[in-house]
Amino acid sequence: MSRSPSPALSPNEPLQEASSSCPLAAAVAALAPRMPGVRQRRKAARPQELLEAALSLFVEKGLAATRAEDVAKLAGVSKGTLYLYYPSKDELFKAVVRAYLTQVIVEGSEMVDQAEGSTSALLNQLAQTWWLRVGASKAAGLLVLIMSEAKAFPELAQFYVDEVVAPSHALLARAVERGVARGEFRPLDVTSVVHALIAPVQFLILYRQCTSVCTANPVPLDPERFMATQIELLLRGLETRPAQPHSAAL
Repeated sequence: MSRSPSPALSPNEPLQEASSSCPLAAAVAALAPRMPGVRQRRKAARPQELLEAALSLFVEKGLAATRAEDVAKLAGVSKGTLYLYYPSKDELFKAVVRAYLTQVIVEGSEMVDQAEGSTSALLNQLAQTWWLRVGASKAAGLLVLIMSEAKAFPELAQFYVDEVVAPSHALLARAVERGVARGEFRPLDVTSVVHALIAPVQFLILYRQCTSVCTANPVPLDPERFMATQIELLLRGLETRPAQPHSAAL
């Protein structure tokens, strides 16, 4: 007479049986339902971890030399997981630009919308925000990257112009026009003023990039002091009635 096979024990059954007589096992079992939540939080953080890894490698190696598997390895995930979030290196680069540069521009636009004080103070605030979020961070290397590899990646160079350069100019133009409309700034050519505001920033990034590999620099440059001086010079040229020095803002 055949007997029906005993049902296979599930992996959880020994734990459940022990939990009736072991308080420690019962405590572990009680915590088990929380584990999916931990995994969900880990999964939610993964895109940012991938972006941080990609930024590091893009700035260190460049676009052409950065491989998807290297980004995945640095982020501690598989290559397939990387492609699940960012299906190509181009899309990964665009995501990095949006996360580390576009977001700062968006926040700057909000500052202009909400500004209540003088336009000189507003420009100081914009410069300080840019320095803290971009200039003093690894994200500053994205400008050098796109300048050095634009010919090899013309579509990404155009993306950078559309996503970073043009919105940055529009943002600063709005700030300058605000100052002119309020009688704080002289009615100069706005486009030229914006280029003058951006030029010192670009110089600072390039200067630091070039001198960072030198064993000695006979002409050292303090970034904070440089930025404060440039802002002071520009504002004195813009203001209809030059006020007190603004260098304390940085």
